[in-house]
Amino acid sequence: MTQPTLHHIPCPDTGTGHRMAYWSWGDAQAEHTVVCVHGLTRQGRDFDVLAQSLLARAGGALHVVCPDVVGRGQSDWLVDPQGYQVPAYAADMLALLAHLKPRTLDWVGTSMGGLIGMAVAAHAKAVGASVRRLVLNDVGPVIEWQSLVRIGSYLGRTMAFDSLQAAADAMWSVSTGFGPHTPQQWLALSTHMVKPRADGAPGVVLHYDPAIALPFKAVTQEAAAQGEALLWQVYDSITAQTLLLRGAQSDLLSVQTAQLMCQRGPKARLVEFAGVGHAPTLIADDQQQVVLDFLLP
Repeated sequence: MTQPTLHHIPCPDTGTGHRMAYWSWGDAQAEHTVVCVHGLTRQGRDFDVLAQSLLARAGGALHVVCPDVVGRGQSDWLVDPQGYQVPAYAADMLALLAHLKPRTLDWVGTSMGGLIGMAVAAHAKAVGASVRRLVLNDVGPVIEWQSLVRIGSYLGRTMAFDSLQAAADAMWSVSTGFGPHTPQQWLALSTHMVKPRADGAPGVVLHYDPAIALPFKAVTQEAAAQGEALLWQVYDSITAQTLLLRGAQSDLLSVQTAQLMCQRGPKARLVEFAGVGHAPTLIADDQQQVVLDFLLP
């Protein structure tokens, strides 16, 4: 399979509800399901390369599911932007698991997708599921404040671009932490990040709701520090085998936090990637190999 199929599921919220999109790769009836969830401003097609590698490794006997978190990609935008927070995202993912009914479930979460994965791993039993193996990609219970400030400096801007290439160039200017990519790799990662302008004018705009920035920018340094204790409680409750990936130059996941994650809770196994910051895109061969060996030994 060279292209995934697009599906939607209904999810409740404080209003009339919304639809969450997800991209399905492989055999939807397979015993083994891997859910891959993207970072804050991204979308599910970020995992195209990893999904195809997982299917090749499994001989096709695998279902890879890559949601577009609400407000991104092909999912609905929320009427109330206060719903753009991890607990609500996790509730949507539990609705997805209730729909999929996976028998063997693994989770790959990049940044925000990892935080969602931690919450899901702690509460999946509520929908009759259990996360067997968990990949946390450059994220943990402590998120460095300077990284939040950096992300907040560009999050939520409403920008139009003359072309896909112009949009890709602009996104690269704030995404160099992703590490080295060929122009072709970066253009592929950028393709699903944009959509045609709604006013019919030439060019493209980013494919996420700028309002996702509102609850993000409302977080204070004090509130973030207070939230760490709760996140550690969630992490410590996880029983899934856990792999922690870290860009060696990450400004979001510190060395100290990563080391603590190896000592408590599920006692994650840590793998660092040189020359990469926040966050590895899991496209480079060495990054893929680590994930493949963990999920499909």
